[in-house]
Amino acid sequence: MKAIILAAGLGKRMLPLTARLPKPLLTVGPHTLIEHNLFSLKKAGITSVIINLHHCADQIISLLGDGEAYGLNIQYSHEKTQLMGTGGGIIQALPLLDSSPFLLVAADIWSDIALNTLTIPTHSDAHLIMVNNPSFHPKGDYSLHANNLIGAPSDRTLTFASIALLRPKLFYSAPLKPCALSDLLRPAITQQRVTGELYQGEWWNVGTQQILHALTDHISTCS
Repeated sequence: MKAIILAAGLGKRMLPLTARLPKPLLTVGPHTLIEHNLFSLKKAGITSVIINLHHCADQIISLLGDGEAYGLNIQYSHEKTQLMGTGGGIIQALPLLDSSPFLLVAADIWSDIALNTLTIPTHSDAHLIMVNNPSFHPKGDYSLHANNLIGAPSDRTLTFASIALLRPKLFYSAPLKPCALSDLLRPAITQQRVTGELYQGEWWNVGTQQILHALTDHISTCS
């Protein structure tokens, strides 16, 4: 299985820290955010990783290289002229994938989830990891219904954790243009082809300096 790490964002809510540094290279504990995700992927037995890039792309490439130092094979999907969004970024990276399901994780997510335990049902085109609605996102994204089916966004009892197993065919008919992953999931949800599961372990969406500092303190206390 391959994995895609979404790392192209501008990190505007992290300014001024991200004015000249991509958010995935912010340090939490002994490692950067993106390295934490690489270690998690390697631990799960995933060694082929695709990273989409835009803001300060050269810095990420300079640190990670081809992945050999991490025991990985890293390829890059460089969004040079414009940000493609969470959906468009995947569409642009499709030539680097095969037809098998792949794992998706956002670079600014810090979690202790065991990625090797995740599976995608045969009838599903997307399997989303969900978490209880955090304080910064109380309205949530989706809900979990019977048979682990993801419910329509009108019923938002849980938040998408930005971790998912996805089938490439979900994106085959989509045009190559900027879009959100949620836009591409919507028709599949209507057709009951999106499943999910609730994760209640450690999960941090490092989107603000306040959360970054809180996570840093948490790791320091636990170490």
